[in-house]
Amino acid sequence: MFNNKRLCLARMRRRLTAKGLADITKLSPMTITRLEKGENQPDEGTVDRLAAALGYPSEFFFSDDPESLDTEAVSFRSLTKMSARERDAAISAGILGLQLSDWVEGRFSLPPVDLLDLSYETDVEAAARSLREHWGLGERPVSNVIGLLETKGIKVFSLSENTKTVDAFSFWRDAKPYVFLNNFKTAEHSIFDSVHELGHLVLHRHGGPKGDSRQVEREANAFASAFLMPANDVRARAPRFIDVNMVVKMKSRWRVSAMAMAYRLHSLGRLTEWQYKSICIELGRRGYRSGEPNGVERETSIVWRKVLDQLWKQRVSKNEVARQLNIPLDELEGLIWGLAGPVTPPVSRGGLSAVH
Repeated sequence: MFNNKRLCLARMRRRLTAKGLADITKLSPMTITRLEKGENQPDEGTVDRLAAALGYPSEFFFSDDPESLDTEAVSFRSLTKMSARERDAAISAGILGLQLSDWVEGRFSLPPVDLLDLSYETDVEAAARSLREHWGLGERPVSNVIGLLETKGIKVFSLSENTKTVDAFSFWRDAKPYVFLNNFKTAEHSIFDSVHELGHLVLHRHGGPKGDSRQVEREANAFASAFLMPANDVRARAPRFIDVNMVVKMKSRWRVSAMAMAYRLHSLGRLTEWQYKSICIELGRRGYRSGEPNGVERETSIVWRKVLDQLWKQRVSKNEVARQLNIPLDELEGLIWGLAGPVTPPVSRGGLSAVH
């Protein structure tokens, strides 16, 4: 039977309202509403019109119910700036990501989960140190954060949301952690986002970030800052006099944005309030508030690169994977864009071993 939930999912992914979809398909808004509520079953011609308008294969609409995500358990950054349509599109991408994740796990052995439950910890700096110690990182900078997260069992996906209001989100599902990153941001921004989400996963694991959302966001930001820029390492390398040029020079060691570097120096007492504000003003004047001039190279995934290499050896193309999942190729591309290496951005319409 035609699956009304999959029609809702595809419409939200394309960022369309029911009326917008009705206009494209030349169907009435009432017809779309009844289809989405499961009150009517469409004929073959109607299915073809819906599939063509949404860019999804007809088979997609006849698959089992898509897995639902508890929106209360999903951590979102910039939630107050995000429209309902953007939020629905991102959540829908997460649902498709789960489908792709299950497909991959059925064919490859992925690293087991190795995270700590730090929800009891009231000191965020201590929480960051605990996880670094657990992973044996010491105080050195992390050369590939995404690769590190993957080796610790975190499933990392991309978001093809070319919008400034969607940064990243994360959640737990069946005792497995997931992170979705907006790779249209700068490399430094994505690195910080990935550890911000790591903070949510270890600090706010039970029931998601309920309560004061601003407070849990501050905690995740503080965790990311402490994890990426360990206090002792920063203090040992910070000179007595720090100006904006020194901030720009220092940020390259920890591969963070200039603004994040300045904030960390201020939080550690190496910049006064006046110095911090002055440096931020100058960084903004130089373009560091909206971008990252001369930024670091974008990180890539270890897992996705190996998965795609192995599939290529087996003569399995991304087109074939999309066909098996009954999803459009652009949705598959969007879930891994930027993670497996430099590629053309997806066209937007709105430790690994093979298992034999």
